[in-house]
Amino acid sequence: MDQLAAHYHAHITELNRRVAEILSREELSGLVIHSGQAHRQFLDDMNYPFKVNPHFKAWLPVLDNPNCWLLVNGHDKPQLIFYRPVDFWHKVADVPDAFWTEHVEIKLLTQADKVAELLPQDIENWAYIGEHLDVAQVLGFKTRNPDAVMHYLHYHRASKTPYELECLRRANQIAVQGHLAAKNAFYNGGSEFEIQQVYLSAVGQSENEVPYGNIIALNQNAAILHYTALEHQSPAQRLSFLIDAGANYCGYASDITRTYAFEKNHFYELIVALNKAQLELVDMMRPGVRYTDLHLATHAKVAQLLLDFNLATGDAQGLVEQGITGAFFPHGLGHMLGLQVHDMGGFAHDERGTQVAAPAEHPFLRCTRTLAVNQVLTMEPGLYIIDTLLAELKQDSRKAQINWQTVAEFRPYGGIRIEDNVIVHQDRNENMTRELGLND
Repeated sequence: MDQLAAHYHAHITELNRRVAEILSREELSGLVIHSGQAHRQFLDDMNYPFKVNPHFKAWLPVLDNPNCWLLVNGHDKPQLIFYRPVDFWHKVADVPDAFWTEHVEIKLLTQADKVAELLPQDIENWAYIGEHLDVAQVLGFKTRNPDAVMHYLHYHRASKTPYELECLRRANQIAVQGHLAAKNAFYNGGSEFEIQQVYLSAVGQSENEVPYGNIIALNQNAAILHYTALEHQSPAQRLSFLIDAGANYCGYASDITRTYAFEKNHFYELIVALNKAQLELVDMMRPGVRYTDLHLATHAKVAQLLLDFNLATGDAQGLVEQGITGAFFPHGLGHMLGLQVHDMGGFAHDERGTQVAAPAEHPFLRCTRTLAVNQVLTMEPGLYIIDTLLAELKQDSRKAQINWQTVAEFRPYGGIRIEDNVIVHQDRNENMTRELGLND
């Protein structure tokens, strides 16, 4: 934790600087950031797993405690109202004592409905940041999630502090260990469910602690982009394995994907080729490059792979322009990464909320930003045999350009996706995923 402690004070200083600037612009006294509240399951006496407000965990790594509040005004030491009830039914959170606590003033709250006693007297001049607008209204907040503040914070969140970059490296390091363990479980005959358990054990996180529902797909299930069904039985024939899984560290997420072939065959060669293309795309990342242009370059590379592996005929440019590559690679190249897996601000052109939409022909692209120093993004090209999308090609003249026999040969393998997490520096790219040990 020493390195995190060394970076944390500078991190808080930068967050305070951002808050001071937007508060001055909007003539507000401060922000009251709510960690959130538990959500009760319908007709039950149990809650859904708690997920903290990302604006709250941007300041401090309190991830599992609802009914907390953070008061920031850009100048004074942040105040944390920490919920610690008298409760013999559940484990009560310990009073924080960590690398970050000396930089925050902590007040304890024993009853959630008594928080008003600890909030500023001039609450009408403070803005509420959080999910529970009804609670904010009862407490007297006139300003709730103001657009100008939210746009500003989301835009600048793309620029990571050294503290955040270190958290993201550690999130990658944890996930890499999980991926290596899952890879071994695949080759040793594990079912999807068994591989999932191996992964969670290796990262030391539960299904509710990892940043998203892991995708553990064998064979044709790899063609389902968000497959999470987890079959308990191993398939009769083991062909391929796609794993899309991450980990959390102090509230920051990693998001990594790999695809493996059980045997070194034609599908294995396609994985190798897509891996090479992915690394070439990572090398194209640099400050000033539009992420949209990287996505378009990916389609050109996918088109060439379709030709090289006899999945399609014609010329590469024509395959892109006719939408044929889109049937094999339907999702976006990647997204911003940080406090959330799909971090906010991916479409932001400026701090005032101007948005740059994805191109009409690429509606699932999640980022249109121009790359800048200290941004962190995923790079995840893919190539899949998705019958519902290929069926559209059969409805017109594009049918003749598809080699349906080769499609049939690849269909049982599902598809390929390769995803790394990359930091953009001024003079280089830091591919955290590869540099921390996941090189295949």
